[in-house]
Amino acid sequence: MAEEVRPGREAEAGRLDERVLTALQGFSGRLAFSGLRRYLGAHPESLSRSLRRLEREGLVEHADGGYRALAPAPTVDARSDRDLRSIARIELPPGTDPRELLGGLAGRWFGTLRWVGLLERPAGELLAWARRDGGGLVLLGLDHRILQVYLPSLPGDDDPADAEEAAYELLFHAVQSLRPSPGRGGPPLLAARAFALAPQPALIQN
Repeated sequence: MAEEVRPGREAEAGRLDERVLTALQGFSGRLAFSGLRRYLGAHPESLSRSLRRLEREGLVEHADGGYRALAPAPTVDARSDRDLRSIARIELPPGTDPRELLGGLAGRWFGTLRWVGLLERPAGELLAWARRDGGGLVLLGLDHRILQVYLPSLPGDDDPADAEEAAYELLFHAVQSLRPSPGRGGPPLLAARAFALAPQPALIQN
């Protein structure tokens, strides 16, 4: 039975999961529970729950008295040109600060998407997430006041349907982030228009 995480604790749990996975990916071999706890300064019960979640997701293995990450962190070569397929875009409502929106999305995990990092390009930054199934990356970029969701058009992606599902998952979370916080004003959600695009390659030049 899946462990229930209360809504107020979900973000905190996600941050700890990310820290645990980053630590394990940064070490060769295995880390004992006590060593990992000391390294992260984590509470034992919180760390135990985090490791169980990561094991269930197939990201961490426990054997021979220690824990190790099952796959290295995805890497992106920002120096090379990359063909990107635009999946969808969001036209931001008036009053929305695009940089603030990107800052709120960067570094976060969303469902099956794991944060990778920023790709620096002359045309602007791309935010990158890795699909939990290891199938590739989903990227988010800003073009003036349009947020674009991309998939790399690389050979070997044997399940384009799963890739597009992950792209729309990111789009959903980007739209959700436009909701004003409780008790605060903000641009209305319905002022944002999301457009699904026909599959077509778009080259983002380095």
